[in-house]
Amino acid sequence: MKIGLIGLPKSGKTTIFNALTRSQAEVADYSSGRIEPNLAVVDVEDPRVDRLSSIYRPKKTVYATIDFIDFVGVDRGEGKELFSGTAMNLVKSADALAVVVRNFTNEVLDSSRGPADPSRDAEAVHGELLLSDLVLVETRLERIDADHQRGKKTPQSQAEQKVLQMLQEALGGDTPIRDVDLNDDERRTISGFQFLSQKPVMVIVNSDEDRYGASADTVARIGTDFPTVEFAGNFEMELSQLEAEEAAGFMEDMGISESARSRLTRLAYESLGLISFFTVGPDEVRAWTIRRGETAVDAARAIHSDLARGFIRAECFTYEALVAAGSEKGVKTQGQFRLEGKEYRVADGDILNIRFSV
Repeated sequence: MKIGLIGLPKSGKTTIFNALTRSQAEVADYSSGRIEPNLAVVDVEDPRVDRLSSIYRPKKTVYATIDFIDFVGVDRGEGKELFSGTAMNLVKSADALAVVVRNFTNEVLDSSRGPADPSRDAEAVHGELLLSDLVLVETRLERIDADHQRGKKTPQSQAEQKVLQMLQEALGGDTPIRDVDLNDDERRTISGFQFLSQKPVMVIVNSDEDRYGASADTVARIGTDFPTVEFAGNFEMELSQLEAEEAAGFMEDMGISESARSRLTRLAYESLGLISFFTVGPDEVRAWTIRRGETAVDAARAIHSDLARGFIRAECFTYEALVAAGSEKGVKTQGQFRLEGKEYRVADGDILNIRFSV
């Protein structure tokens, strides 16, 4: 899973990036001139993986991972693109966007942009995503119209034109593409564009220590439009550099129950409708990520395309059944071991072994 961190300049994106990834990317009050995004891959913290590893004692334990991408500030300016070059390719590849909004006092920012207003900033970034997509749609419609005037009219171009005109109307009315009711054919028609407003959006309210925990109204207000979580950015960036035991005491003092990474991961999984299933054995215990509602064949495909192509059955039992029984033998003795076919919808916490033949 890839999550892109975006927001207005100096909203604290890199501070949040460091808190999430334990990185030490440069953080500055003034523009550093950075163009390229910061990148990091982190494990998804899941105590179930740890427990499974303690049961099977495998040679290798592999957690699910999240790629975090910290983009430069969204500040279009006259004649500027929202993202360009490598950054645009990366933001289009993201599975979700996390918009970081400022909820802290900064004399420089207060004087240039006004006092912190997270709701205003969230709407500003949302508007920039809509505008970026609208420009792309209108540019493509102009090209299609020019082709049609030259006699290059095909059923495919006419179908694309119809869908894009629908999106143009929606975007012009401040409706993101993810909220447009498209059928499967229409979604396939526009899949190559990778529109920004088609991606799920979350909001991270980046608070200073004085405001953290005292901004429930602000978080709730933004939460009516977007899944929202609050971080004490600078504080949690400093915590990420400490050993776990040392950090725990400071977290308790601030009323923070779990790491920034865990909180955002949970929000991302809920927002994107993701679940985890596991494969286990003496060689490897591994967590895999799929979308809620996907089938055993989809799970097999997540592991390897050959498993999906030659799928026969999935041997299946739950993490909870294994922990209760203490071993696979106990699971079978208690009648909790089963065989599932192609249409079985995988549940969060399922442990699968795919039977296949290629």
